[in-house]
Amino acid sequence: MAQYDSLPIYKKAFDLCIYFEKIVKNFSRYNKYTIGSDLRNKSREICVCIAKANSLVDKKVVLRELVVLVEELKMLVRLAKETKAFHNFNSYMYSIGLLVDLAKQANGWSNSVQK
Repeated sequence: MAQYDSLPIYKKAFDLCIYFEKIVKNFSRYNKYTIGSDLRNKSREICVCIAKANSLVDKKVVLRELVVLVEELKMLVRLAKETKAFHNFNSYMYSIGLLVDLAKQANGWSNSVQK
């Protein structure tokens, strides 16, 4: 199995995963078990998808899935902001910043494999 934990995209995704684990604890009860659960699960899916893509020879399909997962997570973060699940704006800004970086890396990886 290929080494994935030294990849910059994996490190960024894992940081995001850890961040969601920490901040979801501060969500209201309703948001913790609805959108908070979705944020945590989707961020874990992204980490698994990166590990899977790194170990495959034909990465195209998995990388397209990764790009879609990142976009879905962006949508969930925006939804959490609009429903005021985040306790402060800085939490939203930090998570969306990580997601933008992650999206750039995922798109770059996908584009480099497509060529």
